[in-house]
Amino acid sequence: MGEGIIELQKASVGYTGERVATLFDVTLTARAGEMIVIVGPNGAGKTTLLEAVNGILPLTAGEVRVFGQRMTAARHDLRRDIAYLPQELFFPPETPFLTRDVVHAARFGLLRPFRFPREHDCQLVNRALAAVGMQGAASRPVGRLSGGQQRKVLLARALAQRARLLLLDEPTVNLDPQAKADVCRLVLEVRKELGAAALVVTHEADLLLEEADRVITLVQGRLESDEERPPLPRHARVGGR
Repeated sequence: MGEGIIELQKASVGYTGERVATLFDVTLTARAGEMIVIVGPNGAGKTTLLEAVNGILPLTAGEVRVFGQRMTAARHDLRRDIAYLPQELFFPPETPFLTRDVVHAARFGLLRPFRFPREHDCQLVNRALAAVGMQGAASRPVGRLSGGQQRKVLLARALAQRARLLLLDEPTVNLDPQAKADVCRLVLEVRKELGAAALVVTHEADLLLEEADRVITLVQGRLESDEERPPLPRHARVGGR
């Protein structure tokens, strides 16, 4: 594994009006190329941890560093290298954006002001859609797609962004069994192609948990355990046959 991509030092987060921190005194390091799965009961602070790493929530104590630099709400430059998939991000049927537009949004964030996407950006978008099997839906309104298809589109957006860090909050939530399996496989393939580090929240015993390099457990906002997983036998890994 490589250098520290994420470093939390005694990080605590509390919401306004709450007397007890939602995340308390968490120290954690994620290395380049490492996939860490976060588990724990509801309300344990899993989503809060991802939001703190992404600079969405301010800390009440401690520090979060991403790519060696201190993360704050104003660090939009750091977020250009972070692909964040919130748990509840689904598009309602009336959403007017086309599938292609949603994936293109990942490239707009990397452009200089008043610049338009280049041919290279369009090629990355088309390639990303093809990689997740959604190229045929490129011209369809994203709100008309199924939940599983929408998650695939959001993974294509992460792939087109060429992010160095993936923050995925319950990427298979509310999906049928086949869609869950497809999305798990795509997460692993996207991460492998990008060589990205990943923090993944899940509550299911799925392929992501099986393939994790480490599994951390949060309980009541505290880091309960940090377990390094031995590598699976080659024949048991995705694409190993």
